[in-house]
Amino acid sequence: MSSSAPESVLPPITQVTGACPHDCPDTCAMQVSVQSGRVVRIQGHPDHANTRGALCTKVSRYAERTYHPERLLQPLRRVGAKGEGRFEPVSWDEALDDIASRLGAIAARDPQAIVPYSYAGTMGLLQGESMAARFFHRLGASLLDRTICASAGGEALALTYGGKVGMPVAQFADSRLILIWGSNSIASNLHFWTHAQAARRAGARLVCIDPRRTDTADKCDEHLALRPGTDAALALALMHELIVHDGLDQDYLDRHTSGWPALREQALDWPPERAARVCGLEAERIRALARDWARIRPASIRLNYGMQRVRGGGNAVRLIAALPCLTGAWRERGGGLLLSSSGWFKPVRDDAALQRPDLLAGRQPRLINMSTIGDDLLRPASAEFGPRIEALIVYNSNPVAVAPQSSRVVAGFRREDLFTVVLEHFLTDTADHADYVLPATTQLEHLDVHTSYGHTDVLLNRPSIAPVGEALPNTEIFRRLAARMGFDEPCMADDDEALARQSLTGPVRYEDLLERGWLTLDLPERPFADGGFPTADGRAHFTPEGHGVATFLAPHESADSAPELARRYPLAMISPPARHFLNSTFVNVRSLRDIEGEPVLEMHDDDARARGLVDGMLVRVWNDRGEYHCVLRLNRRARAGVVHGLGIWWRKLGVRGTNVNELTHQQLTDLGRAPCFYDTLVEVEPA
Repeated sequence: MSSSAPESVLPPITQVTGACPHDCPDTCAMQVSVQSGRVVRIQGHPDHANTRGALCTKVSRYAERTYHPERLLQPLRRVGAKGEGRFEPVSWDEALDDIASRLGAIAARDPQAIVPYSYAGTMGLLQGESMAARFFHRLGASLLDRTICASAGGEALALTYGGKVGMPVAQFADSRLILIWGSNSIASNLHFWTHAQAARRAGARLVCIDPRRTDTADKCDEHLALRPGTDAALALALMHELIVHDGLDQDYLDRHTSGWPALREQALDWPPERAARVCGLEAERIRALARDWARIRPASIRLNYGMQRVRGGGNAVRLIAALPCLTGAWRERGGGLLLSSSGWFKPVRDDAALQRPDLLAGRQPRLINMSTIGDDLLRPASAEFGPRIEALIVYNSNPVAVAPQSSRVVAGFRREDLFTVVLEHFLTDTADHADYVLPATTQLEHLDVHTSYGHTDVLLNRPSIAPVGEALPNTEIFRRLAARMGFDEPCMADDDEALARQSLTGPVRYEDLLERGWLTLDLPERPFADGGFPTADGRAHFTPEGHGVATFLAPHESADSAPELARRYPLAMISPPARHFLNSTFVNVRSLRDIEGEPVLEMHDDDARARGLVDGMLVRVWNDRGEYHCVLRLNRRARAGVVHGLGIWWRKLGVRGTNVNELTHQQLTDLGRAPCFYDTLVEVEPA
């Protein structure tokens, strides 16, 4: 007879509705199964139209991350040298008292010497920038320019359309031609890919435009492997062909756009032969794509942010965003473009109520660009820069791993006179350099509200379990810190439910989210069929005020811009994410790291032969900024002259204590003040 208890006496399993917190356009609804106060399963919510019951491999293992044996469970204080990762446990009271005292002393001299550093470790409105923003506004700390991922493309889209808006993602299923431009959708936009596959089954043609032969490119009908940073040239050549072969919807251009004559003149300077030389493509393939874009209806573009991480990324997005206007693709269901849908939420998000910029009380602190944190941490005080950075509070980010030119970032974080506090789940590369590490809750342990940049649903994340160990939500950590610093404004004591209610306005109410778990915005089926873009005049702008016509800008590091550098470092490098990581978030989850295996550089066979390199060998990738060691893979994913350093591994989990950002630089994009991660020249040799 079995000694196990009968099934009937096992504790019941309860289902909790949550939302994925990560920096991904899908913003999935989760169904979390809890038994005896412990999560036993996480799956996509079957009733959520965008999620359809499916989660990516990463998030389906989120419980493994929450219960990870290396999870931080109590506050830690540094006892070793910065970067060693040696700490001792302390109480919350002891940690917060000391942090408040030290921040107070710095603020008494100049609060701008204190800098917050955060990004999208969670996309939640509460655990992201709510109580944290209130705290730093009240303090008068430096403001952070959050540019590290999407600001070049976001600003370009806003200049062209008036906001970060686009076609409904579900309508890609109705398209008959889909250009998947700069996106490895299978890895980073799984639920869009479901719609694209539905379109293909109905006869649609899928074209992938990407330097790398990704998993997505493998599944498309055609792959155009252009050189990194040349997307604007391709877009201009497509326009050229539409003009000379009568592929324009002149009525749409006349009625719903402005600036077309200047853009037309620019495009006529870019015949396919010129673009082919720049992009490394055949001119006839450009002509064929232009013919398809002109004749196939409905036609759409799924644009993603990879292609804007180069010097001319903003100009490229402006040009690509013009393409659906040239052919009137917006007139039809299933026609148009989607880069981001986040602008649709402006009427329902009350960021001012949540973040309280009024707490600045008229002060105008300086703005620190998170993408140049390596240089900024090493800058002395000056009239131009302001005070030297004396304190850094990091939450929802891992800058030592993810910020460009990481040798400079590490040098800044190792300053003994820099006071650093990190809110984290694990001892990341950044946490290793902290004076205090404070244990934060994961998505399964706190309340949050989420919007999306890939669909138009607002979602509620209910906590599934009590906080593990002594972990606290970001909101509670900043509430307690504010109290210790004597910030007695009533808003500094608002609890998370109050914050959730304050985060929403207009037609979406917190009570409605409590009832169902998510709400879909009520938007037009064909949002720009008759113009109506969120610009002042309702038109798409090709020459917005303060900006000329968009054009092609060669990458900072290229034969055109830096010929001597290109002679020394002839290989262009991009650093797309490894499939089973999401930025640096899942790198320490053993099951996912085992799938990825080791840090990898992908290279074309011809480039490898010319250097005496073979598949599987350890190689040294290097330039003037540093070197990175990884394993070479000749898997036919790289085009000649381009290598792929798959990221983003934690430095301490790399082969010799660095990662691919040792090689990237801190020069910025044409728009949005964003980093140029995919605008890097390198050389490769045996390690």
